[in-house]
Amino acid sequence: MPSPNLSVIVITHNEGHQIADCLKSVAFADEWIVVDSGSTDDTREQAAALGARVTRTDDWPGFGRQKNRALELAQGRWVLSLDADERVSEPLAAAIRAAVAADAGQPEGPAGYQLSRLSRFCGQWMRHGDWYPDRVTRLFLRGRARFTDDLVHERLDVQGPVGRLAGDLLHETMPTLHDALDKMNRYSSGRAVDKVRAGRGGGLGTALAHGAWAFFRAYLLRRGFLDGRLGFVLAVYNAEGTYYRYLKMAFVDAAGTKTTI
Repeated sequence: MPSPNLSVIVITHNEGHQIADCLKSVAFADEWIVVDSGSTDDTREQAAALGARVTRTDDWPGFGRQKNRALELAQGRWVLSLDADERVSEPLAAAIRAAVAADAGQPEGPAGYQLSRLSRFCGQWMRHGDWYPDRVTRLFLRGRARFTDDLVHERLDVQGPVGRLAGDLLHETMPTLHDALDKMNRYSSGRAVDKVRAGRGGGLGTALAHGAWAFFRAYLLRRGFLDGRLGFVLAVYNAEGTYYRYLKMAFVDAAGTKTTI
């Protein structure tokens, strides 16, 4: 049996409400790998029913390391990494298929591709500000890329040139403000630990300065105001997340342990 040409990898935890839509959007792939960190819903069953190879882990090492676990299971020449709340639009699917089909194994060709991610915030697609076009490198040659070990907001380190594909990666994130605030708290804590581990420091003054800049950049420089009322809400949300990230950096050590609060 020939080796798969395109593998899709997804990490999950209690994603039964959306894993099917994610996997159906990449039905054109040759292989689907799902690494699940102890879901208590039917995530694994749904993924398996759609043809995915499902592996369960009982620990949570962070997004970067978990995605590398999924990557190690992939067998395709090309790998597409998705989150469970992402869907590949039809134009992007066509671009991915064309890129994979055009690959002749030439060393001068792209080792990876950036995708433009379009996110929905509290029910509205956000087409301006910090969130669009949100360039994310997700399609890459296996063996030429690996995820960083960051707890959150992991990056993909690609060895070689990176191209860009047309079409949007649709991101169904944070349907309610409650979801957004919960995610802000969790992600700002994770990013604080990542930055402390990298030797960065934080504090009240740094938090205020970075938070103010985040709002100015998103709402004015990147024209978040064109997204209307929710454009303002999102700019404030981004500023708050930045503020709390840098503030939390003053109160945790590299192990993620609270030191004074």
